[in-house]
This record gives sequence, structure tokens and C-alpha cells, in this order.
Amino acid sequence: MRAGRQETQGRTEAAVVTPVDPDAADWSRGAPDAEGLRNDGLLAVALFVSSMLSFALWQVAGLYEDPAPAWLSVLCLAGVTLPLAVRRRRPGLVLLVVAAAFILLQSTRVPETLVANIALFLALYTVGAWAADRRRANQVRALVIVAMFVWLVVALFLSTTDPDALPDLSRVGVLSPLVAFLLIQLLTNVAYFAAAYWFGQNAWNAARERARVEARTRELEAERRTVATQAVALERLRLARELHDAVAHHVSLMGVQASAARTLLPADASRASQALEHVEEAARQAVGELQGILGTLRDAGAAEGHDAVGSLDVERLPQLVEEAVAAGLPTTFQVVGDARPLPPLVSLNLYRIAQEALTNTRKHAGPTAQADVRLRYLPDGVEIEVADDGVGARSGAATGSGLGLVGMRERVTADGGTLHAGPRPRGGFLVRAHVPLAPALGAHSPAPDGTVTRTADAAVEQHA
Repeated sequence: MRAGRQETQGRTEAAVVTPVDPDAADWSRGAPDAEGLRNDGLLAVALFVSSMLSFALWQVAGLYEDPAPAWLSVLCLAGVTLPLAVRRRRPGLVLLVVAAAFILLQSTRVPETLVANIALFLALYTVGAWAADRRRANQVRALVIVAMFVWLVVALFLSTTDPDALPDLSRVGVLSPLVAFLLIQLLTNVAYFAAAYWFGQNAWNAARERARVEARTRELEAERRTVATQAVALERLRLARELHDAVAHHVSLMGVQASAARTLLPADASRASQALEHVEEAARQAVGELQGILGTLRDAGAAEGHDAVGSLDVERLPQLVEEAVAAGLPTTFQVVGDARPLPPLVSLNLYRIAQEALTNTRKHAGPTAQADVRLRYLPDGVEIEVADDGVGARSGAATGSGLGLVGMRERVTADGGTLHAGPRPRGGFLVRAHVPLAPALGAHSPAPDGTVTRTADAAVEQHA
């Protein structure tokens, strides 16, 4: 029983057809729904009843001296109106049947013209508005219109050659009554069939344009979902990068300090206590940064109060260097050039790059390594540079995941900058990130916190 339901559900899902491109040659309007088909049936019945009422009135009014018999009149009127009940399901066939019944109605002198003309107009309009095969629709409409004009010419010829049919058209002139009568008939039929053709074609084009709008709406919605998915993926990548930088730095620092405390505990309890205090402080900072990062996953109200990530910028580089020194890595910090405000994201990324570079130095540069951090302001950009003289020469780098360098490169690329990371010719390792900025136009601001300031060229020469 359950397998049967699953199979039925599978067939139902397989029956869902992707909408055809409105610009494709095989596009067609969707089939009318049940309500539309019911309305077509009610319209056909209403037209038939109206034609019978019109027939009775014209018969009393004496439209024809020798009209068709009643049974033939009812049959012709039924043939003209009732097929319209399926006009949108079989538009071409309905038009042929209605046109044939219309010619028979006129030829047998059925005293009814108003409703019959309305029915023929609707049939011709429906072919233009609903026929899926446009080539066949054009052929059927052309056939019916030509047949109607041929029949009109024949009927006019018979009328004009009957001396009793037009008794008052014997006067001649530039525009005789006969010519005027023929022109009226011709112009009326031209306007009639042209209007039916144009309105039907216009309805088809309008439906196609609506389908184009719906298709574009679906495409935009699909594109919006794709962009949203990509945005989520990028946000996950950014959070993963932030988590990696925060955890790697602080956990590495705590590991170094805990190892130092364990070594110093038997001989120097005071220094061991200081090392443990550094561990506690690093843990507190790690928790604060993690709360700030994870707060972005919550709503705005829940994230309030956790601004640790947003407050990380180049202004906190001196504190980062102090942490590195406390962890046993002798580190110097210098600001080169005239300091100026940086975009928040650029400032955060530079801080994270320096943090990751110092973490890698502690891991791989060896126990006697020293590090140098430089924040360099250039006329058209800013650089962060972390160099070490470690004798370890990154010998243990192969054991790492490599995510640190990948994260640094992604951060610099996101800001439109470049990253250089590799061994120095005279030993050690160098990480330099350059981010382009708009040229500084205002007055020069002093370097923060009394740090050493030099020209960019002199710094580069000394470092090289």
C-alpha cells in the first residue's frame, strides 16, 4: 500500500513540466482551467438563447419575405453558437464549423444576423488568441476569411443581378447607389474580419508577454536564491576564517604560557603565576572574540554587547605585540609613515594577518627567534609586515594545515591587495600584505602611542 502511494507520488512529481521558454518557437498558452471551460459553455448557451430571441423578433419584423423554415433556422443557429462551448479546446475546428453554419444561415435566409455575427467574430478571435499551432491558426483564419469574401462576392453578384432585389438602384452617376451599397458591404466586412484577426493576435501576444514577465520573475527569484546561498557560503567562510585566526592565536598563546608555567612552577612560583595569568587573559580574550563572532549568527538584539570582533583593528597591534612578548617571542613594533584612518574591514584584516603571522612564528620559527612587526603607511596604500629571524626556518610548516596562509591571502584579496609570504634570503620568514588605498589628501597625523616613525623608503631599505 505504501509502495503504491510512493509510486503514485513519483509519477505526480514526474508529471510536473518545466514551463516552456516564451521566446521558444513551440511556446503555447496554458490550457484553460475548469472555470474557463465552464464559462465557455455558459457563453455558448447564452448566445444560443439570444439568437433564438433575435430570430423570433426578426421573424415578426419581417426581415425576409420568404424566410427559412423554423427547424432549419434553429439548426443553423445552434451550429453557429453552441460549438463555442469548446472554442478554447478546439479553436480551429470550432471556427470551421461556425463559419460553415454562418454561410448556410445566410444562404437559406434565416432571419437572424446580430448574434450570428457575434459568434463568428468570437470564433475567429479565439483561433488567434488560443491556437497553439500558429502556422495552422494563420492558415485556418486565412481560409475562412477568403471563403467569406468569396461568398460575399457571390451574394452581392446575385443581389445586383436580380432586378427585384434592388429596385431603387437604377440611378447612375459618379457614385451610384449600387456602387455605394457595394462599398458599404466591402468596408464593413473588411473592418469586421480585420478587427477579429487583430484582437485575437493581440491577445496571443499579450499572453506571451505575460509569460515572459513570469519567466523573468522566476529567473530573478532563482538568481536571488543563488545569491542568497552564495552569501551564506561566503559568510560561513568568513566566520570560519575569523574562528581559525582567533582560536589559533589564543590557543597557541595559552599553550606556550602553560608550558612555561609548568617548567617554572618547581623553581619560581611567582613567574609561573604570571604565566598562568597570561593564560587566563588569553582565554578571556578568546572567549570574547568567539562571542563576537558567533553573535553575528544571532539576531541584532542578541548580538548587542559583543563587539570584540568589530573593535579589532590596527590600533590594537601594540597590544598584540605585547602578548607575543609575554608568550616568549621577542617582538618589536614600528609604524612607518604618516598614520591615517583606514576602512574598518581593511583595519580588521591587517590585524588578523599580523596575528596569524605571529602565531605561525611561535609555532615554526624556533625557540630563539625574534619578530618584527611594521605597519607602513604609503601614499597609495598600507602594508603590514611581520618578519622573523627564526633558525627553525619554518621546518615544521609542512605539518600545518596551511589554512593560515590561505586565510591571509583571502583577506588581502578581498581588499584588492597582494600578499607575499616566504623565506627571507638571510634566514627567517617574511609576511607582507599590501592593500591599496586612495591617496591621502589631508594633513599628516602623528603616529599613535609614541611608536617609532620613519619614511617608507628608509624602512624598506633597512628591512631588505
